[in-house]
Amino acid sequence: MLRLSKLAMVCWGTAALLAFSGVSFAGDAPVTANILNGKKIFENGKPDAGVTACNTCHGDKAMGNDDMGTPRLANIGYVYVIKQLTNFADDKRTPAGLGAVMNGFAKSLTEQERRDISAYVNTLPKSSERSDLAALKTAGTPVGESYKGKILVRYGVENKVSACQSCHGFDGRGADPVYPKIGQQKFVYLTNQLKNWRDGSRANDPAGQMRAIAKNLTDDDINNAAGYLSQAEDSTPGDSLEVDNETVMKNVKLIK
Repeated sequence: MLRLSKLAMVCWGTAALLAFSGVSFAGDAPVTANILNGKKIFENGKPDAGVTACNTCHGDKAMGNDDMGTPRLANIGYVYVIKQLTNFADDKRTPAGLGAVMNGFAKSLTEQERRDISAYVNTLPKSSERSDLAALKTAGTPVGESYKGKILVRYGVENKVSACQSCHGFDGRGADPVYPKIGQQKFVYLTNQLKNWRDGSRANDPAGQMRAIAKNLTDDDINNAAGYLSQAEDSTPGDSLEVDNETVMKNVKLIK
């Protein structure tokens, strides 16, 4: 019964995520996303509304920044980015530190603008700017041991945590529309979010899944997993399938 209940909650969460995206169903008016408008806001913000350009913190290619603790947004999932912006706007996710500005920024975006920005960052050319773990380690940041992280990501630990790839796909390549790409996500962002899930300061995960996982992770576990994921390949021998994380966006009318 518990398993069925959790499955139902995940299914409900999937429906909610699709609603966030504005995806249309049979008989509904087609949903549009204006990539050019998303690009405009990403690069210039909305000065009249006090919204700073997204690339100020997330980088010109939306690859994130370890020094600022900001995440990669490019190609991680159209629906996921919309959900986060919506949760920020509704104060269902309230980051600390530099991320605290996101609530005000998101409130100043319309639903359509959230779709536009998400579509833009998820249509950027696929590229890779991995975290520089050597530089982070030299600066005093514990970066863990990648081979131990690989075990957590691919296999989990019996009676402790399930494998990250159970939900996020092989080596964190993403499982659209619910689970974002976490492979090649910035190391600092990954460690911060896992700790936030663990202490409950972030609680916008579907069915509480991430909180349930993170509460069983030590700091070493988190550093190890983040170290491995931040360097993960999009294609490997034995599993060469490259995931585009655009399942829903393929049904959205894109204006370019």
